Amino acid sequence: MVTTLFLIRHGETEGSGTKRYKGHMDVALADKGIVQARNAAVFVQEYLKKTDRPLRPGGTAKLEAVYCSDLSRSVKSAEPIASPHGYEPIRVPDLRERNFGIWEDMSFVEIRELYPEEFNAWADNPHQFSPPGGESTLDLRNRVLPSFNRILDSHQGQCVAIVAHGGVNRVLLCHILGVPLENIFRIEQDYAAVNIIEFWDRYPVVKCMNHVSYGEYNNG
Repeated sequence: MVTTLFLIRHGETEGSGTKRYKGHMDVALADKGIVQARNAAVFVQEYLKKTDRPLRPGGTAKLEAVYCSDLSRSVKSAEPIASPHGYEPIRVPDLRERNFGIWEDMSFVEIRELYPEEFNAWADNPHQFSPPGGESTLDLRNRVLPSFNRILDSHQGQCVAIVAHGGVNRVLLCHILGVPLENIFRIEQDYAAVNIIEFWDRYPVVKCMNHVSYGEYNNG
């Protein structure tokens, strides 16, 4: 029995010209991010047409559900992926991005200048150190994994999608690949990136990682 997971990052957000740690802030998708999400949706649909497992009656694969965090950038990215199948994304608050505490909406440079000691501690040990008032990578993993496991348990032998965030996706990919969390930033997750993982009775096989459809599809 094979379970197919599409793990997707949300599209580009407004004000993303300067990299800022958004975390739990509810930031809207930019126009470019909306197009990126639509392109990701088309890529998923094309992949489903080509796969021969798992199949629904009539011989075609279908997403059985699309889950996302409750932040609007994730919800709006999930909607074009869920809509071809006739339903709304299921919002799961535990799939939110890492809480960056007082660092939220601050740039890398600003954090380093205003909080040099905390920044150095985080840079030296990002998987255990948490920003003041925020979450460490370990905290994020402990929050995300129970919901992730429940989703997989609910859709064994089916196709399912999760639309989340860069930090969440990296944590899940580290878990799936057996990569130590201290190496989390060796995994890239671009805006609207699609990762495809097949679970063969819980044994994961990564079929695709960080795929981005750069203008590959023109669907408005």
